[in-house]
Amino acid sequence: MVEQQDAGEDIVIAGAGVAGLAVALGLHRNRRKGVGCVVLESSPVLRTSGFAIAAWTNAFRALDALGVGDTIRSKHLQIQLACVMSPTTGDVAREIDLRVQGKCGPNEARCVQRNVLLHALEEELPPGTIRYSSKIVSIDDQDGDGDGDAKILHLADGSILRAKVLIGCDGINSVVAKWLGLAKPSDSGRRATRGHAKYPDGHGFEPKMLQFSGQGFRAGLVPCNHTDVYWFFTWSPSPTPGGKDDAEQNPAEMKQFVLAKLRSIKAPPEVLEAVERSEMNDVLVAPLRYRPPLSLLSASISKGNVCVAGDALHPTTPDLAQGACVALEDAVVLARCLGDAIVGTEREVEAALRRYAGIRRWRSAQVIAASYMVGRVQQSDHAVVRFARDRLLSGMLAKGLLMMPDFDCGTL
Repeated sequence: MVEQQDAGEDIVIAGAGVAGLAVALGLHRNRRKGVGCVVLESSPVLRTSGFAIAAWTNAFRALDALGVGDTIRSKHLQIQLACVMSPTTGDVAREIDLRVQGKCGPNEARCVQRNVLLHALEEELPPGTIRYSSKIVSIDDQDGDGDGDAKILHLADGSILRAKVLIGCDGINSVVAKWLGLAKPSDSGRRATRGHAKYPDGHGFEPKMLQFSGQGFRAGLVPCNHTDVYWFFTWSPSPTPGGKDDAEQNPAEMKQFVLAKLRSIKAPPEVLEAVERSEMNDVLVAPLRYRPPLSLLSASISKGNVCVAGDALHPTTPDLAQGACVALEDAVVLARCLGDAIVGTEREVEAALRRYAGIRRWRSAQVIAASYMVGRVQQSDHAVVRFARDRLLSGMLAKGLLMMPDFDCGTL
């Protein structure tokens, strides 16, 4: 294919997921006139797989800073309680009020449909900001034509783009993170599947988050609004001689696998019915991966005029439901740090990205480490750990859900 060099861009963002669109919107809200920004998305359309994300207090502070918080609130129920269910009786073992006052104000939690969030962010961007079917395959330094240290981006279709600043929001398999030399994400040894149940006439679930745990697995169910319910299920698969279990590749068998596990802990009939009627995720089974948190303490989160955000920076297990929330924090902090620096000198841009990296380094490592440890405890098969978890630690683990979201990323 013949290479075609496009005009240069001030800022190129790789990936039109939650992080990429939020960064773009933050820069749009906070930029000086004339500063260009383009988002490169490898897919032909916005990717909405995953159905829903948990949006906690910290996420809504970021969404408010971006100007879309109330739009998202208006379309989703506020979750009032987290209910930890007993694995022996199926009854509620403990309830945690999710609306209590935190150090930064009252807490709030909603299960936000991913497509609603992405479209809300997209609609606030100038037309043409997102370029679909545009996948970065390699990154080179500027080849010395006097345009500073711009990065040369080679796209899958053979075209070339020059970027004054490159921001990698391209997910867990990030090309930009690889270029920066960040540690490869590790496999936690656990797997996850997710589902979405639609009730056209209303589901009848109260605005509560139900949490279940059993031998080697954990699960949860939460309503998004009055007609949509989201559930997840994570487990540690047993090694099989042939590799993947058949259930991991067959939606019907996976659904039966989940139902059997939930029945073993006496999950309520309405929960089983939600799983029964569910549409399974596009990615039937996903390995739960994370970036080793200690590696981030000395990693090059930014290098020159390149940095990463979202899952490209801090892929984490979902046990504290903080992945998208922290990505939204990244967006606000990055847009604020770049601010007017983008129209300044190359040194000012690099200093702004270093400042962003310094702010997000510890926060990212903290979220990854805490999520990993909570997941290990909640899903452990060890008899002593199970006893302590079910009898002594259930309340502490539930309250831990409110500790990480009690964070304010600030404004633009």
